[in-house]
Amino acid sequence: MPAVDGPTFLKRISQLRAEVWFDGQKIDQNICEHKAFKGILKSKARLFDIQLDKKKQGFMTYKSPLTKDLVGTSFLQPRTKEDLELRRLTIQEWAKTSGGMMGRSPDYMNTGIMALGTAWDIFQDKYGLNIKHLYENARENDLTFSHTFVSPQVNRSLAYYEDSEQPISAQVVEEKSDGLIIKGARLLATQGGITDEILVLPVGGKQIDEHFVYAFSIPSNTPNLKFICRESFGYRDSTFDHPLAARFEEMDTIVVFNNVFVPWERVFLYKNYETASKMYEETKFYPFLLHQAVSRQVVKTEFLLGVAQLIVESIDISGYQHVQEKVSEIISGYESLKALLLVSELQAKEDKRGIMIPDAAPLYAAITSFQRLYPRFIEIVQLLGASGLISIPTECDFDSEIRPDLDQYLQGASCNALERTKLFRLAWDVSLSAFGGRQTLYERFFFGDPVRLSTGYYNGYEKDHAISLAKSLLDMD
Repeated sequence: MPAVDGPTFLKRISQLRAEVWFDGQKIDQNICEHKAFKGILKSKARLFDIQLDKKKQGFMTYKSPLTKDLVGTSFLQPRTKEDLELRRLTIQEWAKTSGGMMGRSPDYMNTGIMALGTAWDIFQDKYGLNIKHLYENARENDLTFSHTFVSPQVNRSLAYYEDSEQPISAQVVEEKSDGLIIKGARLLATQGGITDEILVLPVGGKQIDEHFVYAFSIPSNTPNLKFICRESFGYRDSTFDHPLAARFEEMDTIVVFNNVFVPWERVFLYKNYETASKMYEETKFYPFLLHQAVSRQVVKTEFLLGVAQLIVESIDISGYQHVQEKVSEIISGYESLKALLLVSELQAKEDKRGIMIPDAAPLYAAITSFQRLYPRFIEIVQLLGASGLISIPTECDFDSEIRPDLDQYLQGASCNALERTKLFRLAWDVSLSAFGGRQTLYERFFFGDPVRLSTGYYNGYEKDHAISLAKSLLDMD
């Protein structure tokens, strides 16, 4: 099949019938109609419709090298800098529909699958062909993926080594002639159970047993595979009351493998420490994911800038210098992120496979900066909105007999009460609601622990040119 449309995607997910548990109950109904998932699934369906929009086919789809059908550009192997631009434009076109709030839009893992599948030759024999086929199948059928590579937070001390009789972190408990048996759990599969497949990647760490060294992808409805959801942050269907959460609440899940069978043809890494240690570097997995992430975060920053400025205009506070200073912080962050993203494309280089790899250095600068910038941007929205973020009646209030009071007392300097309330509910949902809090935590740890990420950036950054420049000035007469 070529790139699919929204209705086709929803039909596919409704027929999946993955085992998803929400609020103590196994979901037996059509998950596309469930209160906790219908908003995000409808929003994802819209992405597929946008991808097929005739006006956007020039950059959101391309001809498959296998079938010549149109497939999604998020699967594109970039061979030129122009290809990288097409990937960015596609990512940002989708991100605009949510203001960058959909962190796990399909293009995120499509990008990861592309990176792994493009460098399939680094994997052992049949395993390499498995990931190549996985990538091609995903591209040709426009599949969606959740993923997991985090173990349960049982003990995060440096010396901890799991040795319990009953597995906690998902591991191989049996090796069979036709596949593996996996038992245990993994954390934080965002959109778990509402994607076609789940990609399971190796856990980090230097002291791991070979039973944890594996990677595979399986359908979300695989027998004995269970997704346990947290509480939903989309409390109401009303897009007036919850303009973001009602549409973009993605849900995070614990993934439980209760003796799950994984066929060999689904495995692309097993018991190979050398490949596990070099797979991300060799496939350029991280630079490609960073390129996708920063592209989205640029849009998210632009969205926050727009929210902040609308608040300023709605209550006419633009004349205050401290207000101008705060909004300028967001502007500065926005322009810096844009520049770093574009530099990563400008300085991209072709690898030995003929793939154009974005420069990782500016992307790491962007991602490490955004971990600090995003909480500050949210704080600025809170400071600008102040008590207005609390005085936010609901849609039902405006439909009641108290409407005249609201119209009189909640009007803004440049808008009526209804418009002002809609704006401040949007600002509240991004900065103070449970949905907004999850977004802040998400961006703080999006690409890993901030300290570890910065340490890795420091250790991996090429500093010789800077050192040579400094030394040249030391040697001057």
